[in-house]
Amino acid sequence: MRTVHKLGALRFVIYPNDHRPAHVHVVGGGHAVVFNLRCPGGPPELRENYGFSQAKLNRIARHVRLHLSSLCRAWREFHGGY
Repeated sequence: MRTVHKLGALRFVIYPNDHRPAHVHVVGGGHAVVFNLRCPGGPPELRENYGFSQAKLNRIARHVRLHLSSLCRAWREFHGGY
């Protein structure tokens, strides 16, 4: 597991042995969410939410959109493609 980005106490994680499509796990505070990145141009898509409120989820989604290119680049470093 590699933390590729942070937002406060939240960690954006890509697992080196994970499956496609390109996606990022966001974990923190006992909750987790997964976004399909839809690289290279997005838009990211919510796949799973485990406990985040809608307000927090909206904030995370905005952050994923803003940092999509670096998240896609991190995915490609691990997996060689999307």
